[in-house]
Amino acid sequence: MEKPKVKNAAKAPAAKRKAPRKKALTAYSHEELTEIFRRFKVQRPEPKGELEHVNAFTLLVAVVLSAQATDAGVNKATRDLFAVADTPEKMYALGEEKVGEYIRTIGLWRNKAKNVIALSKALIDEHGGEVPGERDLLTKLPGVGRKTANVVLNMAFGQPTMAVDTHILRIGNRIMLAPGKTPDAVEAALMKVIPEEYLFHAHHWLILHGRYVCKARKPDCEACVIADLCKAPEKTTDIPAPLVPIADEQAA
Repeated sequence: MEKPKVKNAAKAPAAKRKAPRKKALTAYSHEELTEIFRRFKVQRPEPKGELEHVNAFTLLVAVVLSAQATDAGVNKATRDLFAVADTPEKMYALGEEKVGEYIRTIGLWRNKAKNVIALSKALIDEHGGEVPGERDLLTKLPGVGRKTANVVLNMAFGQPTMAVDTHILRIGNRIMLAPGKTPDAVEAALMKVIPEEYLFHAHHWLILHGRYVCKARKPDCEACVIADLCKAPEKTTDIPAPLVPIADEQAA
């Protein structure tokens, strides 16, 4: 007797099903990545931050103040401030109102003045007035997020970090260098795919590339030294710009 047909036959055993393809962290090969960052290094061998500071503490304060503000605007405000308060103890002694007077030209200055005083007190109470060189400890300080911590770790402590700002987030997605919906996702991908020998300066190079070449409104592809390697769908040329050092230009 013929067996009745079974509706909705069982799916193939799990072992025989094709596993979903894992999304690539980058659209570039290791060789392409190495060439991209080699060219960035030729352009800017030793990029440095534009925020003016005299030590790790003043750098930390400057980065905290730079949120939603220009580096030039922060520098203008902090020159006089750091001349009188370059340690947590001196900054705390000034008080919130006095700090506010120095930084009044910076956006969100009231809240930032409050954070700077709280930050200074935390450093005094919890770290003996010293800026800690660990990300977890930095991000526990008032007003300090992951991006700020990464900048300080890189510039003050010489650690290879990736401080993802709007420029790096845009580039990571636009040219498919490290696509991701969040700064943390882009950071994690970049830290994995960037060749180790270029990792220390990589975030400065990418910030500069985003600020001066791969701009938000309209990328200047004719000025791009990686135009032939770039995989951005909207790029306008495959001819790279001349690879020459750029003098007197710094990163943020």
